Parts: sequence; C-alpha cells; structure tokens
Amino acid sequence: MVAFKGNMFSERQETSANAKKALLEKFKAKPAPDSPEMLALAEERRKIAEAREKRAAERRAAKEAEAARLAAEQAARDEAAIAAAAAEAARKLEQAARDEALKAERKAIRDARYAARKARR
Repeated sequence: MVAFKGNMFSERQETSANAKKALLEKFKAKPAPDSPEMLALAEERRKIAEAREKRAAERRAAKEAEAARLAAEQAARDEAAIAAAAAEAARKLEQAARDEALKAERKAIRDARYAARKARR
C-alpha cells in the first residue's frame, strides 16, 4: 500500500498563488463594455428579449381570444337554455289549456247524460 504524501506548505502556497493568478488573468481577459464583441453580445441579448416579449404578447392575445370565444359559447348556451325554458313553459301552458278544454268537454258530456236521465223520468 502506498503511503499518503501530504502537500508541503510551500506547495499549497504555490497552488493558491497560481489560482489567484489565473483568476486575475481571467478578469483581465474580459473585453471592455464598449468593445465590438460586447456590443454584439448586448445586441443579441436585446433581440432575444424582444422575441421573448413578442411571443408573450402573442400568448396573451391567444389567451384573450380563447377567453372571448369561451364567453361567446357560454352566452350562446345560456340563450339556448333560456329559449328551451320558454318553449317548455309555452308547452306546459298549451298542455294545461288542452287539459282544461278536455275537462270542460267531459263535464258537458256528463251534464248532458244527467239531463237526459232527468228528462226520461
């Protein structure tokens, strides 16, 4: 089995210095905000944001159109239900009138039989 070899303090210190140096180089290598590379990147981000806003507006418009369509369908269903209820009420009134006429006709027939029976006596 291989024995563990711990890092010496100087090795750790050197590694830390190299890491700091690499971080500093990375920061220095960053282009300036007014460089053509950064301006192109900013323009690309702006175009992406505009496209995102356009898609969001289209989604909102589609959602509003769908809501309007659903509201129109619901209104049509409500009107149909009101019309059906009115037709049902008219049918019930007509049926009640027919029942009254039939009841009056039967009463007239019954009264005529009663009068005929009385007339025979």
